[in-house]
Amino acid sequence: MTSATEFENVGNQPPYSRINARWDAPDDELDNDNSSARLFERSRIKALADEREVVQKKTFTKWVNSHLARVSCRITDLYKDLRDGRMLIKLLEVLSGEMLPKPTKGKMRIHCLENVDKALQFLKEQRVHLENMGSHDIVDGNHRLVLGLIWTIILRFQIQDIVVQTQEGRETRSAKDALLLWCQMKTAGYPHVNVTNFTSSWKDGLAFNALIHKHRPDLIDFDKLKDSNARHNLEHAFNVAERQLGIIPLLDPEDVFTENPDEKSIITYVVAFYHYFSKMKVLAVEGKRVGKVIDHAIETEKMIEKYSGLASDLLTWIEQTITVLNSRKFANSLTGVQQQLQAFSTYRTVEKPPKFQEKGNLEVLLFTIQSRMRANNQKVYTPHDGKLVSDINRAWESLEEAEYRRELALRNELIRQEKLEQLARRFDRKAAMRETWLSENQRLVAQDNFGYDLAAVEAAKKKHEAIETDTAAYEERVRALEDLAQELEKENYHDQKRITARKDNILRLWSYLQELLQSRRQRLETTLALQKLFQDMLHSIDWMDEIKAHLLSAEFGKHLLEVEDLLQKHKLMEADIAIQGDKVKAITAATLKFTEGKGYQPCDPQVIQDRISHLEQCFEELSNMAAGRKAQLEQSKRLWKFFWEMDEAESWIKEKEQIYSSLDYGKDLTSVLILQRKHKAFEDELRGLDAHLEQIFQEAHGMVARKQFGHPQIEARIKEVSAQWDQLKDLAAFCKKNLQDAENFFQFQGDADDLKAWLQDAHRLLSGEDVGQDEGATRALGKKHKDFLEELEESRGVMEHLEQQAQGFPEEFRDSPDVTHRLQALRELYQQVVAQADLRQQRLQEALDLYTVFGETDACELWMGEKEKWLAEMEMPDTLEDLEVVQHRFDILDQEMKTLMTQIDGVNLAANSLVESGHPRSREVKQYQDHLNTRWQAFQTLVSERREAVDSALRVHNYCVDCEETSKWITDKTKVVESTKDLGRDLAGIIAIQRKLSGLERDVAAIQARVDALERESQQLMDSHPEQKEDIGQRQKHLEELWQGLQQSLQGQEDLLGEVSQLQAFLQDLDDFQAWLSITQKAVASEDMPESLPEAEQLLQQHAGIKDEIDGHQDSYQRVKESGEKVIQGQTDPEYLLLGQRLEGLDTGWNALGRMWESRSHTLAQCLGFQEFQKDAKQAEAILSNQEYTLAHLEPPDSLEAAEAGIRKFEDFLGSMENNRDKVLSPVDSGNKLVAEGNLYSDKIKEKVQLIEDRHRKNNEKAQEASVLLRDNLELQNFLQNCQELTLWINDKLLTSQDVSYDEARNLHNKWLKHQAFVAELASHEGWLENIDAEGKQLMDEKPQFTALVSQKLEALHRLWDELQATTKEKTQHLSAARSSDLRLQTHADLNKWISAMEDQLRSDDPGKDLTSVNRMLAKLKRVEDQVNVRKEELGELFAQVPSMGEEGGDADLSIEKRFLDLLEPLGRRKKQLESSRAKLQISRDLEDETLWVEERLPLAQSADYGTNLQTVQLFMKKNQESSSAEAQEDRGQSRAQAARSGGAVFNSGSATE
Repeated sequence: MTSATEFENVGNQPPYSRINARWDAPDDELDNDNSSARLFERSRIKALADEREVVQKKTFTKWVNSHLARVSCRITDLYKDLRDGRMLIKLLEVLSGEMLPKPTKGKMRIHCLENVDKALQFLKEQRVHLENMGSHDIVDGNHRLVLGLIWTIILRFQIQDIVVQTQEGRETRSAKDALLLWCQMKTAGYPHVNVTNFTSSWKDGLAFNALIHKHRPDLIDFDKLKDSNARHNLEHAFNVAERQLGIIPLLDPEDVFTENPDEKSIITYVVAFYHYFSKMKVLAVEGKRVGKVIDHAIETEKMIEKYSGLASDLLTWIEQTITVLNSRKFANSLTGVQQQLQAFSTYRTVEKPPKFQEKGNLEVLLFTIQSRMRANNQKVYTPHDGKLVSDINRAWESLEEAEYRRELALRNELIRQEKLEQLARRFDRKAAMRETWLSENQRLVAQDNFGYDLAAVEAAKKKHEAIETDTAAYEERVRALEDLAQELEKENYHDQKRITARKDNILRLWSYLQELLQSRRQRLETTLALQKLFQDMLHSIDWMDEIKAHLLSAEFGKHLLEVEDLLQKHKLMEADIAIQGDKVKAITAATLKFTEGKGYQPCDPQVIQDRISHLEQCFEELSNMAAGRKAQLEQSKRLWKFFWEMDEAESWIKEKEQIYSSLDYGKDLTSVLILQRKHKAFEDELRGLDAHLEQIFQEAHGMVARKQFGHPQIEARIKEVSAQWDQLKDLAAFCKKNLQDAENFFQFQGDADDLKAWLQDAHRLLSGEDVGQDEGATRALGKKHKDFLEELEESRGVMEHLEQQAQGFPEEFRDSPDVTHRLQALRELYQQVVAQADLRQQRLQEALDLYTVFGETDACELWMGEKEKWLAEMEMPDTLEDLEVVQHRFDILDQEMKTLMTQIDGVNLAANSLVESGHPRSREVKQYQDHLNTRWQAFQTLVSERREAVDSALRVHNYCVDCEETSKWITDKTKVVESTKDLGRDLAGIIAIQRKLSGLERDVAAIQARVDALERESQQLMDSHPEQKEDIGQRQKHLEELWQGLQQSLQGQEDLLGEVSQLQAFLQDLDDFQAWLSITQKAVASEDMPESLPEAEQLLQQHAGIKDEIDGHQDSYQRVKESGEKVIQGQTDPEYLLLGQRLEGLDTGWNALGRMWESRSHTLAQCLGFQEFQKDAKQAEAILSNQEYTLAHLEPPDSLEAAEAGIRKFEDFLGSMENNRDKVLSPVDSGNKLVAEGNLYSDKIKEKVQLIEDRHRKNNEKAQEASVLLRDNLELQNFLQNCQELTLWINDKLLTSQDVSYDEARNLHNKWLKHQAFVAELASHEGWLENIDAEGKQLMDEKPQFTALVSQKLEALHRLWDELQATTKEKTQHLSAARSSDLRLQTHADLNKWISAMEDQLRSDDPGKDLTSVNRMLAKLKRVEDQVNVRKEELGELFAQVPSMGEEGGDADLSIEKRFLDLLEPLGRRKKQLESSRAKLQISRDLEDETLWVEERLPLAQSADYGTNLQTVQLFMKKNQESSSAEAQEDRGQSRAQAARSGGAVFNSGSATE
């Protein structure tokens, strides 16, 4: 048989071991593999490995549970549940049928390692080789090694017995191959079943069904199964195996129906079938047959390996060759490209043919392999993906395609190099031309000849602009040359350095020319600006001379209005002067700039300074004259304004004196208030005018002080108006005082009347007899009366105020009968109301007391009646529990009686008050009170009696129970004392006695106190319960006898222990301390772990309390240790030596307690950290769950508004996600910190952290996807909304276009205009459709999922649009036909009318009187010509139309055409006449202008005066410069004169010709 080691070597390696080896390869090997395909392959392989590991875990877990079920055990997590080794030991015991060593108890790591070692040692004893596997790997939960261990166990106990023997009887193949052959033989002949491996051959489920059908045809109808329904086949087979055969389904259908099923999992499951069916038949015959198949299979496998190697080599060569051929790195020269083309030809003729022959040999080898496998009825070998013949052929085709592209690329590169050479020659030719042109233009621009006046500078500027225009036009040629160089550079021309250098030289020359042009233009503009400033200076000086003449006027006004008019005019003049001043400043500042700096200066700086000084001097003179004129006008205005103000004030004073001289102070308060408001307005007006007059007087005094003209009249006017003003103020004060007195009097009358009315109403209300029908109504009336008393107190303050107000009246008001009588009547009425209020309050209180007595009495008696009924029906219980219940009910009754007592006291208080006040119903009230009190006293007596009976019965029961408990307690202690009599009197005996009697003294003292108390209790009970006296006495006597026996027993032991009291005390202390130490160690050594944060905090707090307790026992420890050393000092008795060992053990325990406390403290701190992490993690998971729920239930809306609202809502959701980010990730940070610190729960923390991070990442990804989905949906809904709007618009326009009322002649023009507007609207909205088309196409391109819906909407829109276009076109044709007939008639009439008007206009022969009138006539004639041209085009259009009016229409056209042609001749004749007249008049005007110019300048040119001083010479130089600057004008004048002479000659010749 095959050994376990061989099976391990064959099957223990997972199918992805090579993958893992590749994955775990050194970094230097992986660095050599940088292609993207390799990286993808590695990531894919890693994913497959993880997937297979999950499947293996699930399969092996089920397999383990299937065997552990025999011992009623089960695991849930393969990696975690095997860590402690207990389940592993049970599994091996079930599989082997042997008993393994008993597992070690405990959950610590050392216990787990020990249990796993026991299991692994058992496997080693069974000759199971465990390579690189130790107990720590299983305890640490190493996934791969745990799976490997289970697979090894499966091999050893499940697969090892599967063998195949040849005819000679020797072993030939492994159990795996034997199992595969067994499966092949059992499934042979079944359609679509070909088992070649333990992976893909089982995917469709037919193989499992075939195995069952082979052995149990009655369970499966194999013919109904289809290979296309793999999941059904798998579920069917697994269900039948479980239900009918009892084979546990180790796999799920999804584990098998996958791309790469796990081999080990399938083998494990198939083995279960093998063991089940192996019991049914013997497989000896099948084993011999398998031998031959295996030999043949070995040879075939060798051929397959050969094929695989050759195919790999050929594919590698093809791949490398394609890489070389795909390279596009060519030589950057024509010669180099030609050499590369020659090397390519050599490859095609020498290197390629041998490889083509090798490809043919591979095809022959594959055909041989497949023929052999078909002959053996095996599944035909199909090479792995990538090594098929079709794959090789495709690779060869890719090679040939790469050859073709390589050849094409080489030839294209050759053509490109030839073109580059041609471009380089073209560049050199054009570069030489550009360099010549640039040099010539640089010489031209370097010259400066601008002239010395404005006209010359302007002419030089125009010439410069022409040069710039020519240069700008030449820029395109320079840029073309630059583009040519860039093209060469872009194409990487081999001589591009020379090309670039020459291009840069040309660009440098071009830039230099641009700089020269810019510099010359700046100089030109500077010179032109200076000449313009000189011209502005002359205009400003002329304007100043005109203004000075206006400022010399002596008119200052004769009244205020005239003065203000003059000031307004002067203000306008000052504004003009200010504007001119700004202009002067601007001219000065601009001109001074030409004197600054060291750059180009267009003129001598001294000349510029002289002109500026002259201009500033002129403006300063003008400003001084304007200021003097304004001061004189202001004085005149102040004088006349003062006289006007005084007149106005005097008239106002007289008016107010007349008004307020009357003695009317009102008849009532309203009229007085109106007069006061008027008087207040008058005072405000008076104060405002007072300040105004004061200001006027101050100004007037200032004018007098300055001795201004008219100051005597000013002084007299001031005195006159001041006297009148003082009289008016005295009158206003007198009126104000009288009005205030009148107001106070009338106010007093009103307040007194109001108070009197209120008091009378109150008296009437208080006189009522209503005190309420019940207690509630009476209380409401009492509350209202209390509010009334507060108002009454407020009215008292009002009355006092009235008295104070009356004391402040003038004497004639204060002593008047009206005031005194009013006050006296108010006092009397107030006293009556107060007395009535007190009486009313007393009646209300009595009514309330009466209702309280009757109501509360009835309620109290009703309650007492219910309780008396309960007390009368109550029977005395027999049991202690029932007595305690009754006693509790009496406690509750006591509380209720206290509450009732408060109510009865309130009733007595109210009743006494009614009786004392002599209420009419006092006798009835007294009866109610007495009856209630009597009933209450009787009820109290009854309750007291019943309670005493219950308490007495309860005391008897309690006494009996206490006697029994005390008797039992004394008996137990007596037995303890008796048991010590047989012990020896040595140290060991004393120690034993001491241990047994430990704490007995305290118990004896407690027993004695209990016995004394029971004796007193028995005396009381015998007195109160004579009927039970005998029973109580017997119980008490029995108790005393037991107590005497205990005392006698203790007396004998006290004599012995008294001799060794010191030793006894020490032993007692030692036992107590060791007992405490043991309890504390147990508490500290507790392995209880908290399950929640409060529990962790509680345990940590308890642990801190233990530390305080340990510190408190430090003194006890020292005391016991010192006493023990004294006791054992010098002793040699073995018992004392044992006592010393106990002391040493005490030291060890004390030290161990400290270490255990520290360890436990560290553990609890870690648990607290873990629980805090758990709390934060739960919060984070709750947030993540809410996010997941929201994302999972997110649906795209079906309308634009809903989509926009959904976007806004989702943005809020994203905001909440961002806000909760810290809450979600905080557990991650704290968890990582705990892991770094080595927390006990690091694995759980890692898993939880990873889970939170994964869920958070997935939520973020889903949120991004949802955001994209919602935005895509928003775009779709926006598109659909646009489509809907356009559809509605088209439907509306279709109704308009289908109107056919155009056959009527009326309003045809309006209908045509409306239709034209409709057509224009249609054309303008065509862009709408185009936009929707573009939007739809973009939507379909960017989001293909919307293609069907968008295309459907667009098609519907285009159908509607085409229908609208067709309808509109048809209507246009009909309207156009109807309109053209009507329009033709109108056009005939308009043309006839216009031709008649033109004929009348052209009959005039007026040649014009002057040049202006002639120009106006020519302009008018030009407009006529334009009208004629327009009408000519209109006639052409009219004649081009097909006439629809018969012969009459044709005759009308001919008549109009004849009249129009006859109009052209007089139009041309009139134009020539006017042009001739204009030329004649223009010549005359030019001659007059030139003559006048010559006459003006001739005297200056002929003058012989050169000046006698410097100033005169400078003035002459200035005029001479002006004349020099006018030379250009003179030249221009000569040219004009010459032109005039030429024009005159032409005119004369024209006249002669005429």
